[in-house]
Amino acid sequence: MTRAARFPPLVPYGALSATYFAHVGFFNPYLTLWLQSLGLSLLAISLLASLQSLTRVFAPYAWGALSDRTGERVRLLRLSAAVAMLCSVGLWFTEQPLWLGLVLLLLFTHTSSMMSLTEASMAHLVAGDWGRYGRVRLWGSAGFMLTVLVAGVWFEKFGIGHFPGWTVATLLLVLATTLWLPDTREPPARGQASHEPVTPVLRQPTVRWFFAALLFHVMSHFAIYAFLSLYLDARGYSKTMIGLLWGVSVLVEIMWFFWQGRLMGRLSLARWLMLCGAAMTLRMVLTAGAADWLAALVVAQMLHALTFATHHTTCIALVTHHFPGRLRGRGQALFTVTGYGVGGVTGVLAGGVLATHWGFEAMFVGAALLATLGTLCAWQVQRCERVVPV
Repeated sequence: MTRAARFPPLVPYGALSATYFAHVGFFNPYLTLWLQSLGLSLLAISLLASLQSLTRVFAPYAWGALSDRTGERVRLLRLSAAVAMLCSVGLWFTEQPLWLGLVLLLLFTHTSSMMSLTEASMAHLVAGDWGRYGRVRLWGSAGFMLTVLVAGVWFEKFGIGHFPGWTVATLLLVLATTLWLPDTREPPARGQASHEPVTPVLRQPTVRWFFAALLFHVMSHFAIYAFLSLYLDARGYSKTMIGLLWGVSVLVEIMWFFWQGRLMGRLSLARWLMLCGAAMTLRMVLTAGAADWLAALVVAQMLHALTFATHHTTCIALVTHHFPGRLRGRGQALFTVTGYGVGGVTGVLAGGVLATHWGFEAMFVGAALLATLGTLCAWQVQRCERVVPV
């Protein structure tokens, strides 16, 4: 009996979610602060930070198509984790922007596809039970909260120069948990099944409006992902307080994932999408206009339960519905490419330009406008749903 077989099949996926998001939990909030400590300009920081989103334009779909064709989702996850960990060692060697750009590009090419591969790999185990999915995903939120808080205290006390060491250590943990996954392999696609097209699905109006809503929503959210730490640092908040504010957002995220099995059925997926968009608009307005009021920032961060956790589950449910079977890997990849790839690159670069020329407040106002566009697109999904229920 293998180690994985001694546990329920979703337990190793919970461990992978915990370690992967533990890596993300320190890396994403503090990458920009580490780059700032190297003396780089805001524009250079935004360019380097945007590489993560750039790789999400091409890497997830390439990995997803390969996993659909071969059925080797778990082995591809292990390969991605191993190469990413080796690439992260390069962060120690030089602080030149070109070298950092190359290292981050290679690292992100392999980490950016990991969640779409994971979602596709465990989709058959969840089988539409979003309570089970939430219980797996909340371990990722717990891992994120742990490292965002511990790293904030660590960097405050010992300096942010330890950032590369944290990167290597957390990716080593990710690699270890991929080795724990059950070594399942789907039968390789043959004949017409290996070339089942996604174009007919993408022609459906509800799918097009869904991807438009996803694009604008996540583009808006990258104001938080890429610039919130810099914004709060400029406002005089300590790294410990920055970590605590990130922790608030993850705490409510965990609460949502725990309870979502009882809550998701109360609204249609399209209505959840609209509610998440409206919450995103409010969050950006509060962050832009009330950053000196700690209570307002706490409320804004609490909206993360809707702007990320609920939105993420809703999107995964919609992708699972519209991209079944051999379309699953490519559907999950398109979700990542559209939102976190195209939306991420555009959001980070545009945010960097806005913040450089007009300040962070103007950037968050722009993000609020994007969130409003996303809400309107979600309303169109709702209209389509009245014709063809989802």
